[in-house]
Amino acid sequence: MDLKSNHPAPVLTDPVPISKSRLGIHSSLLPYSPGAAFSSGMYIAIPRKKVIPSKLDDVRASGWLDAMKSSSPPRKKLTKDTSIDVGPDDSQLVYLSWMLKYPSAISSFERIMNYAKGKRIALFLDYDGTLSPIVDDPDRAFMSDSMRTAVRNVANYFPTAIISGRSRDKVHEFVGLTELYYAGSHGMDIVGPVRPSGNDDNNSNCIRSTDKQGKEVNLFQPASEFLPLIDEVFSSLVEITKGIEGAKVENNKFCVSVHYRNVDEKNWTTIAKSVHEILKGHPRLRLTHGRKVLEVRPVIDWDKGKAVEFLLDSLGLSECEDVLPIYVGDDRTDEDAFKVLREGNRGYGILVSSVPKESNAFYSLKDPSEVMEFLNSLVRWKKSKI
Repeated sequence: MDLKSNHPAPVLTDPVPISKSRLGIHSSLLPYSPGAAFSSGMYIAIPRKKVIPSKLDDVRASGWLDAMKSSSPPRKKLTKDTSIDVGPDDSQLVYLSWMLKYPSAISSFERIMNYAKGKRIALFLDYDGTLSPIVDDPDRAFMSDSMRTAVRNVANYFPTAIISGRSRDKVHEFVGLTELYYAGSHGMDIVGPVRPSGNDDNNSNCIRSTDKQGKEVNLFQPASEFLPLIDEVFSSLVEITKGIEGAKVENNKFCVSVHYRNVDEKNWTTIAKSVHEILKGHPRLRLTHGRKVLEVRPVIDWDKGKAVEFLLDSLGLSECEDVLPIYVGDDRTDEDAFKVLREGNRGYGILVSSVPKESNAFYSLKDPSEVMEFLNSLVRWKKSKI
């Protein structure tokens, strides 16, 4: 989606406080207790002086190698049949036990939809590992035609956005649908709708623009001042890792990803030290982990959870009691969005994983094929109500 604008980069403003209570999902509809209530501002503040943990705390906590291993657990293939009568192995038993806490969103579909009656669903989707399989070459993480059809169909009935760590342009290229809203760089580059109230004209966070179809949209880039620094670090990381076989550095516009999926494990420490060496001179950047990827990001208080809040507000849905947000994702960065929905009793997070792991999500799906099944079920459910 190309954008045209002559406006300067957005400058962030203080939030407008909201005291009105958020959505309340009754505890009987949740797999387990959701925790404390949560509220947030209509516009999200990004404090520059807030004390944020050191960019290397995550790595130093357990050592470079341990942190890299823990962020990328092996993905064991499990059968789709959840019956234990056929003698599943230990990993299947552990997974089935884990699903007591994170039930399948497919087997729990009727339960979810019972709560959705009379509500407007807003759908948020990660890309890699959710709509497309995890592959060795990140440039070939293509979604299937059947998945694209499923996403197009669901977007015809529900407001739908993709929130990815990829650059917005890259994920738009992969998906190729104009019916959606896109947020790249973990929500630091958002194309969203113009708010129905028209108050965006007074919000310097947003740049009013148009897409290729001539539709008015808002471009929100809270880390725009970091662009020159990100480009500089990208070039440095390409240079310093070029001698490490299998390493791949990806410029995602507002963050840089260093993929080590194809790097021999004995060289993982070398990868981590190379990234550390670059970051030592850039205190305004921090290091986070994904699945077999190290990500260099700006030190600002912004993540996928705040991107969900921003998009809900842009859609005019943030203060509505009849809205059910659903977020589907598979990686650690998606936990920020799950947490927002859980703490506010506002909606459902659905974790895509074939291995047990702790999460802020309410439900689970095993893999992209189950994600597609869930999306198709949403469409059938909506059609049955029309």
